[in-house]
Amino acid sequence: MSNNQSDPQRSKNRNILIAVIGVLLLANVVTFFLYYQNNQEMSTELQSSKEELEETYNKLESMSNELNLKIEELQKLGEDVEELRLIRETLEQEKEQLQNQGQLAQKRYDQIRNRVEGYRELLLNKDKEIAELKELNEALYAENTELKEDQRELSKQMNQVKTSNEQLSEKVQVASRLEAENIKIEGVNSRGNAKERDRYRNNQIEKLQLSFNLAKNDVAPVEGKDIMVRIIDPSGKVIFDVAKGSGTFMQDGKEVFFTQKQEILFDNTQQKLTFLYEKGSEYEEGRHTIEIYADDYVIGKANFEVR
Repeated sequence: MSNNQSDPQRSKNRNILIAVIGVLLLANVVTFFLYYQNNQEMSTELQSSKEELEETYNKLESMSNELNLKIEELQKLGEDVEELRLIRETLEQEKEQLQNQGQLAQKRYDQIRNRVEGYRELLLNKDKEIAELKELNEALYAENTELKEDQRELSKQMNQVKTSNEQLSEKVQVASRLEAENIKIEGVNSRGNAKERDRYRNNQIEKLQLSFNLAKNDVAPVEGKDIMVRIIDPSGKVIFDVAKGSGTFMQDGKEVFFTQKQEILFDNTQQKLTFLYEKGSEYEEGRHTIEIYADDYVIGKANFEVR
């Protein structure tokens, strides 16, 4: 009788135990599911955060390279890039912080991510600035090239004017040269008689008288002139005696001797000049030449012969 009563009780206790175990299993299943789902969400968030970090780092890396190029271009254009260098240093520091993800606070990460757009705007502004500077440089280069061309043309014209002036000056100089005309050589004997001959004996030319007129020249200025006479013997030597007024003058850059000299005021009146030279010794036989100079050029020549 007692055994029959205990069986239903055991069966009831077994059912209760099975129910409790079932509830515990169900609770474990629910707990595991929730844990798994939470882990999946966290894993997804971590993966997403890692990808965002990598994306932000890559953007900073790209901007750093672009910034280096902008600094080089602006340096070539002669611009001050010190401010850009400081920005580049800040950017490099932020790249290092992004690489050390474990110590980077979310707030700091958000700050860096937000600054990316600021860097992007800075680079766009520098692109615009570089384009404007290049355009300005090209305009200045074209203007400078045009100015140089104008200068070359002006220099060419000035050289032409200078050449024309030099040529005109040379023509004026040539045209203003004096000219001796009506040249007359006379031998003066011991009695003071002067006579013009083709040939002279020494006793007929105790003194030698040379006379001529200065031809009219409206181009030549009225001014003082040195008129020199050179008497050249048959051997080509200049008859020279310092005691009788001989000396030297420069002709074509060389020092040459003269026999006699007069200082005159040329007044364009066809004035007549007379030179009287007493040699004091006999002339060599042969043909003698007389050269008349004004300044450093010949204005007349004549010859006489001694037998």
